Amino acid sequence: MAVTSYTVAISPEAVEKLRGILVRDGFDLLEKPYAHYGAKKGKLSVTVYEKGPKVLVQGKATEEFVQFTLEPQILGEARLGYEEVTNPEMFAPHFGIDESGKGDFFGPLVIAGAYVDGAAARALLDGGVTDSKKIGSAARIVKLAKIVRETRGVREVVVAISPTRYNEMYANFRNLNELLAWGHATVITELLKKVPDCPLALSDQFANPRVLERALKKKGVSILLEQKTKGESDVAVAAASILARERFVRWMREGSEQWGMELPLGAGPQVLLAGREFLTKYGASELGNVAKLHFKTATEILDGSD
Repeated sequence: MAVTSYTVAISPEAVEKLRGILVRDGFDLLEKPYAHYGAKKGKLSVTVYEKGPKVLVQGKATEEFVQFTLEPQILGEARLGYEEVTNPEMFAPHFGIDESGKGDFFGPLVIAGAYVDGAAARALLDGGVTDSKKIGSAARIVKLAKIVRETRGVREVVVAISPTRYNEMYANFRNLNELLAWGHATVITELLKKVPDCPLALSDQFANPRVLERALKKKGVSILLEQKTKGESDVAVAAASILARERFVRWMREGSEQWGMELPLGAGPQVLLAGREFLTKYGASELGNVAKLHFKTATEILDGSD
């Protein structure tokens, strides 16, 4: 399967060098938010983001551009297709765990997990599976989730906690990290039923590692646990992030249809406006069926304050 999306960090000094190469090779330069610049040529797009900085290459000619332009002229080494050498841990059998909806006022909290081995990891990378936060298109999320599920050797578990259930659980836990740890531990427990001999579980670090270790111990689960920042750079965690995001986006779409109004993402001003609209239509007693009530946004909505 051809690579159609590729992300890599570059040095600050390489930002302008790459701009010159793109102009030389006939790309049209574009302005993009949070980016030094974007560039497009035919169906190939290149975006150089300020954070990192990092380069995102997308389109049918991604593989050719990376191998014949980006690697030799900017990176100075061959990486695409050599991840087994540069990052062998990613190809060892392991679980990847990630969540979606944690920072969104409306909608559920979804925790997902994916098991990969070497062959599955390579297939997922070749299929363009990457951290869901890098993908703005819901259609692309759905497509990648299908690739994850259909990849031979992958085992997956998705736990979706509806807003109603989330509010009940938060009232008991009184701490988001404890609730997240319960969700991660639940996913790991269910994955172990499918792959009992998996030696390692990897997740993005969301709290002190002991919080998740305690949650696993309560479930009587023993597995080597690794938590690290930017865990989504691992393809198993990236696959889990795709699965979690797909379930979250689907709930948001179905919820908007059910309640007859748009339930926006995030927790910003547009969410506050939507919350007040919901309150007017359905009353305070229904808010907990669509939203996470411990958010400050809930207080602002119910108090009518800005």
